[in-house]
Amino acid sequence: MTPLVRRRLENFKANRRGYYSMWIFLFLFGLSLFAEFLANDKPIVLSVDGRLYFPIFEHVTEREIGGELPIEADYTDPFVLDLIESQNGWRISPPIPYNYSTIDLYIDASAPAPPSARHWLGTDDGAKDTLARLIYGFRLSVLFGLTLTALASVIGVSVGALQGYFGGLVDLIGQRIVEIWAGLPILLILIILASIVEPTVYWLLGILVMFSWMALVSVVRAEFLRARNFDYVRAARSLGVSNFVIMRRHVLPNAMVATLTYLPFILSGAVTTLTALDFLGFGLPAGSPSLGELMQQGKANLHAPWLGLTGFFTLATMLCLLIFVGEAVRDAFDPRRTMSSPTR
Repeated sequence: MTPLVRRRLENFKANRRGYYSMWIFLFLFGLSLFAEFLANDKPIVLSVDGRLYFPIFEHVTEREIGGELPIEADYTDPFVLDLIESQNGWRISPPIPYNYSTIDLYIDASAPAPPSARHWLGTDDGAKDTLARLIYGFRLSVLFGLTLTALASVIGVSVGALQGYFGGLVDLIGQRIVEIWAGLPILLILIILASIVEPTVYWLLGILVMFSWMALVSVVRAEFLRARNFDYVRAARSLGVSNFVIMRRHVLPNAMVATLTYLPFILSGAVTTLTALDFLGFGLPAGSPSLGELMQQGKANLHAPWLGLTGFFTLATMLCLLIFVGEAVRDAFDPRRTMSSPTR
């Protein structure tokens, strides 16, 4: 580890708010990655008549556990539970015995049901557990945001690098294309496309990537314009090193310093965009767990305030954590802080 990298890490840790926010966010995201073990209507381990099953990973039919039907067992059905107990069976279930799509047919209140011991955060208007949908929706939103950020960063860095390094006509034409592309109404385009094709996760990701890469173009372009005439770049050219090798090995590492400070903010913007599209009904397919759908449920059911409050506090907490991490990363790569001792 070089002294410069060590100093940047010290500056990042010196920002206590951002440093602890990063660990809190990673902890919550890490838990959501195991959503199937936290919220699921299928047991993790099932023992029937001395045989072990793992319903989370395999398809276990009702006939295999002593029933009559050749379909997958419904573990929310009291008949199936009695069937397991009648054969001296046992099961280990997740702490939340509901999947994001599980409809509680045996709830003792009208949907949306208020928080209770059965449903810790209540249910939505479809009698689906709010906490289960929250866990799955949080994971989906973060994974979607990370994927969108990664793909958009690759495109934005590549376009900005080409414009800044070659300059001239390449930069002129590239800037005009970026300006025209940035002026296109993305929401109107999404509304039109949503009426033509059925939206999916990959379809929505592709559309948003097409309009999200422009945030990094100006930053990378400026860094390449500044660095392309440095002495070490001219020396590499005189030695016959190809342009793309110079861009990748000598100029890009310097440009990535400014780029990395933008990534947490791009991630928060991606999560917000997905939430807004889901809230307006132009996002993920119906029934998908998402924070925007939870917010829309809160708007449609004002008499069930737990829906809107759950979505609001989750989204607010997640965005605050990402913004705090972004501020800490920005301070870590600030040249003025890098050349001086970190203030604690």
